[in-house]
Amino acid sequence: MRLALLGGGGFRTPLVYGALLADTHERRVDEVWLHDLDEGRLASIRRVLDVMAARYPDPPRVHTTTSLDEALAGADFVFSAIRVGGLEGRTADERVALDLGLLGQETTGPGGLSYGLRTVPVAVRVAERVAALAPDAWVINFTNPAGMITEAMQAVLGDRVVGICDSPIGLARRAAATLGLDPAATMVDYVGLNHLGWLRGLHHEGRDVLPDLLADDTLLGSMEEGHLFGLEWVRTLGMVPNEYLYYYDFTRDAVRSITAARQTRGEYLLEQQRDFYARLAGAEDAHAEWDRVRLQRNATYMAEARGDDEERGEDEVQGGGYEEVALAIMAAISRGEPASLILDVRNDGTVAGLPDDAVVEVPCEVDGAGPRPLPVAPFLGQPLGLVQQVKAVERLVIEAALTGSERVAVQAFALHPLVDSVTVARELLAGYRARIPEVDALFRR
Repeated sequence: MRLALLGGGGFRTPLVYGALLADTHERRVDEVWLHDLDEGRLASIRRVLDVMAARYPDPPRVHTTTSLDEALAGADFVFSAIRVGGLEGRTADERVALDLGLLGQETTGPGGLSYGLRTVPVAVRVAERVAALAPDAWVINFTNPAGMITEAMQAVLGDRVVGICDSPIGLARRAAATLGLDPAATMVDYVGLNHLGWLRGLHHEGRDVLPDLLADDTLLGSMEEGHLFGLEWVRTLGMVPNEYLYYYDFTRDAVRSITAARQTRGEYLLEQQRDFYARLAGAEDAHAEWDRVRLQRNATYMAEARGDDEERGEDEVQGGGYEEVALAIMAAISRGEPASLILDVRNDGTVAGLPDDAVVEVPCEVDGAGPRPLPVAPFLGQPLGLVQQVKAVERLVIEAALTGSERVAVQAFALHPLVDSVTVARELLAGYRARIPEVDALFRR
């Protein structure tokens, strides 16, 4: 099988290739096309992959290209992991919001809307080229904001676009492991949008065991979510929130912590990435250098929420997971290995109160026909209102990105729950246009 990986010069590409190397099935990916606009980054990541491939007798062949059409032609699967505007754009996403006293974060809040504005048109063009050059391919979308981008691409390719995120799957696995259970032996009740969801139940042998976790100080306190939200708040909710809900539930705390830090997460990663690609050119073992930086990145993830004296657990530092989800989807579709996964898929009535064509994040069964969302109980109260509001904002961003309407873009910013004024919404759009050329270009057409 042939896999096209868009954004192939990115830092996470070796995670995907490592998972491909571990796959020994006779029907596996044997040809990988890495696409990126930066030839230097492609060459650097290729060095890491070459070290990895040398350890295996028959590794998947790797090709690199800056031509999107060359990468897509004849692909069976397409992984989309692009970052429009690069990390420079991410730093602007964060700083423009912070300068106005708002949360500055990559996907949550106004920064995520800026990221979506400039990414949607590119993602749609990718979908159009997939339709032309690989009409039978399945697209697995890693690109953030994942739910929004998946929904935009589905308008072209339908259900053949699936969004994935390792965050909800990691949450479900941690909850099961904390209770001493095999995650594979549990059924998960998780529902929401990408980076906006809740673990509402965990069923084992016909019984919901999540209340056991919520009731135990030691167990709940040992989970990362227990540290982030505090035991009392998790119990008040009666469910375990996705880690990104921290930015909604503790907004002032997050803004205060990020503002007080020497640099934002984006600025940290930009500095680290520049150093990484520079050091890679002279590294004796390119893979060892990549792995060192990977662990460093994982250890500092969401540091603003944990506090200076709290370190992540070893399992969280090792990270990974989303590449396993992607391969599980491919195995289910291409060779009949059914999988149960939490994915970003078309709603089709799964979550009451949301449009059928909205993308939601829910448990799915995946087989040769693709993902099939499982029935979920309706949302009750505040979570439904929050999900509806954020989904409405996402759909406005898609509209603004495709039409170039400043009016709709301002409306999207103004209606986001983490933006407190229409005047500030206008200032946000003006700030992002001034700092990010790809955003400005949308409204100059």
